[in-house]
Amino acid sequence: MCCEVIEMSEPKIYRLKTPLSNDDIEKLRVGNIVYITGTIVTARDEAHEKILETLEEGKNLPINLNGLALYHCGPVARKRPDGSWEIVAAGPTTSMRMESVEAEFIEKTGVKMIIGKGGMGDNTTEAMKRFKAVYAVFTGGAGALAAEAIKKVKDVYWLEDLGIPEAMWVFEVENFGPLIVTIDTTGKNYYKERMEEVMKRAEKIVKELEKKPFPF
Repeated sequence: MCCEVIEMSEPKIYRLKTPLSNDDIEKLRVGNIVYITGTIVTARDEAHEKILETLEEGKNLPINLNGLALYHCGPVARKRPDGSWEIVAAGPTTSMRMESVEAEFIEKTGVKMIIGKGGMGDNTTEAMKRFKAVYAVFTGGAGALAAEAIKKVKDVYWLEDLGIPEAMWVFEVENFGPLIVTIDTTGKNYYKERMEEVMKRAEKIVKELEKKPFPF
């Protein structure tokens, strides 16, 4: 035979509605595909800081984030003549920018899903395992596709203080996705595992090269 055919199992697909429960989240595993319907909230660096500062001061947030999905996103938005907002594009922001505060954010807000791109680190992974949350990636560069799933801008907070990209936007979405789970509640972190594999292979290659004499 010229080749071997390897049969791959189809990834599981889940269609979930917010607010998300622990049962919704605990059944998800790395590699699953998710589509979200309901309310998602955007927050980048400055919105994370604003939210945590508000909670530290003992004040209530303008929206209860418990059970919601948080999207690392700075949308491109414009106002229509009637005063409503249109989201032109809503691509994901690199999630590692929020790694230093995400664990605390998950603990204090009760969000159940973080959506972004590029993976997150050990602190976030541990918080997701402890507080029952998952991390899922949306395809970078597909901001127009994401915007199609946003059916309505329900509200926007801190717009004057933070500006359009950094403000906290509240979207009503329908079948927002596809989202691929890369950190689950068992502590499995796809990006970290792949990086560890790459480093091991790199070390092996370096050792093999060191054994060979230089050709000059």
